[in-house]
Amino acid sequence: MPRTHPRDADIRALLATHSTDCIAAQLGVDRAAVRRIRRDAGIDWARPEPDTAASKWAARVRPVDGGHLEWLGERGSTSGSPVMRLGGKSISPAAIAFRRRTGRDPVGPVRAECGYPHCVSPDHVDDTPGRQRLRAQLRALHGRSRRRTRCGRGHDQQEHGRFGPDGAPYCGACSVANKHTPT
Repeated sequence: MPRTHPRDADIRALLATHSTDCIAAQLGVDRAAVRRIRRDAGIDWARPEPDTAASKWAARVRPVDGGHLEWLGERGSTSGSPVMRLGGKSISPAAIAFRRRTGRDPVGPVRAECGYPHCVSPDHVDDTPGRQRLRAQLRALHGRSRRRTRCGRGHDQQEHGRFGPDGAPYCGACSVANKHTPT
């Protein structure tokens, strides 16, 4: 007469989707009992395919009014910025959204400037060159003069020149230097 474990039905319900160790820990039963029931049931456990960045991203976004996508996953502890971990690495959900739209890796940080905090909609995010291009266009549309070729400290603005969200020009090199200057 075969032995029946008190949690036999619970164990059998998890055999196809969980490892022996996971079942034992989750149900508080002995691993040997789970292995015996697995063997008796003839159900081998196969490790599920790991999540891809795109599938994990898609499972953690929610549409909100205005075409925005809200991030439902992990957030940075100090900034509140969306964060996703995959394979032990931290990945920017905004960068995944950018790749979905453009098919290429971003250059520099990816951000949305749509006004919705930490939006991760592919249509709303852009990398540094894309944001700078849009800001330069905004500046031209408002009839502002062209950016100078050198800043007050002599930095070449072709290389270091940036535009703020309102189209105002600034020197990226000076901005970085000012952040690192002790006060």
